[in-house]
Amino acid sequence: MKQILIDSGPLIALFDASDKYHHEAVNFIKKNKYQLVTSLASITETLYLLDFNRNAQIDFLEWVHRGAVEIHNIERDDFERIRELTIKYRDLPMDFADSCLVYLAEKLNLNTIATIDRDFTIYRIQGRRKFKIILS
Repeated sequence: MKQILIDSGPLIALFDASDKYHHEAVNFIKKNKYQLVTSLASITETLYLLDFNRNAQIDFLEWVHRGAVEIHNIERDDFERIRELTIKYRDLPMDFADSCLVYLAEKLNLNTIATIDRDFTIYRIQGRRKFKIILS
């Protein structure tokens, strides 16, 4: 099955009805036919930014538990590449969740990402390939 990466922005919008991207995120999820992939860093970021509403956090946790997204681990050996990416894009600045997603794109050979973050128009996979952005 084809996989696409998903950033925290659409995940937050999906569970925050007041978010300006909420309807777009809901429509994306309804129409999406591919396995969504993310990292624990994006899950953590989503939960942190949904902290205004405990029910939204609980609903998000249930959604993840039911298999809506596949979570790929970041291991100790992966931190060298994540550090390199963070240094390369430090002027943006690249946060940890974004560097994990770029790393996963390289590791899993993925180039499609659901995001509302414009920085992914600048980030490159293995320094060369552009991301195909959905939702931007």
